[in-house]
Amino acid sequence: MSGSYETVIGLEVHAQLRTRTKMFCGCSTAFGAAPNTQTCPVCQGNPGSLPVINQRAIEFGIRTALALGCTVNVQNRFARKHYFYPDMPKNYQISQYEEPLAEHGTLEVTAGGAPRVIGIQRLHLEEDVGKLVHEGELATARASHVDFNRAGVPLMEIVSKPDLRSPEEAGAYLRALRAIVVYLGVCDGNMEEGSLRCDANVSIRPRGSEQLGTKVEIKNLNSFRHVQHALAYEVKRRVQVEPQRALRRLAAGDRLDPRRNFLHALDVGGRLARFPEREIGDLVATRQVAHQVPRAQLSTLVERQQQIGLQPQNAHYAASPDDASVAPAACG
Repeated sequence: MSGSYETVIGLEVHAQLRTRTKMFCGCSTAFGAAPNTQTCPVCQGNPGSLPVINQRAIEFGIRTALALGCTVNVQNRFARKHYFYPDMPKNYQISQYEEPLAEHGTLEVTAGGAPRVIGIQRLHLEEDVGKLVHEGELATARASHVDFNRAGVPLMEIVSKPDLRSPEEAGAYLRALRAIVVYLGVCDGNMEEGSLRCDANVSIRPRGSEQLGTKVEIKNLNSFRHVQHALAYEVKRRVQVEPQRALRRLAAGDRLDPRRNFLHALDVGGRLARFPEREIGDLVATRQVAHQVPRAQLSTLVERQQQIGLQPQNAHYAASPDDASVAPAACG
């Protein structure tokens, strides 16, 4: 990184929750079923169908929020986020925006030998979209098929504050967060299957400046290495071009190449249309619906070489963040 500029990174981490059924219907969330065999009128958005909140998803969201030291909003609500994408059957996504489930948490990470506290801006719940299966590479595919099995699977989005200052810190943050959600049993952390995905926002600014630069969002990264490589490439590119731009660029992460291909540009002032989801109503959350996990116990989880104070029957969870996925966790 050039000595004249400072890197500013924020991560949006999407974690699929380990519930047996989808966020607003009774369809199975099991991975690997035949395409379009785990759908119903609700998750397909058919007229007359009514969504019902999955209580276990709420419990998992609150459990994670408490582990991250977030303030759980007793009154929160869902909204419809309208945009078109071919693997979203309703042409809107039920999500949370103005009143999320929880806000204002922290996560301590260690990168470069020094610990740093990264702010958590918000944690909210939403439904996942379907999956596009391309015949060959995306750029040259003769056809694309849509599998709606994943549409409606409970998704927890954890948005960090722009406190990360290097790709290495971003990698450490993602590893620590994955270790926590796996330890809690709310997500299996399987990045290859898409259970944990990351959108990385990166910008640069003159060193010493408090004003944020124009950001680039790198979408759908599903490995620690890809996150770090894509961010390193983008930071290097940004210092070679004019830092301030009029448009916010949207980038797609490439699984094999850390370089990205720009899809399209979005107006900085543009906003997706959001409306309250009147078919669900307000959600009143209480701490009693989640198991209390001591904050001090969780903070030790991100330290690779220290044991966590656990009951003997749970001693197998005393693992490094990279190994956390091999430990079994209770499925919701």
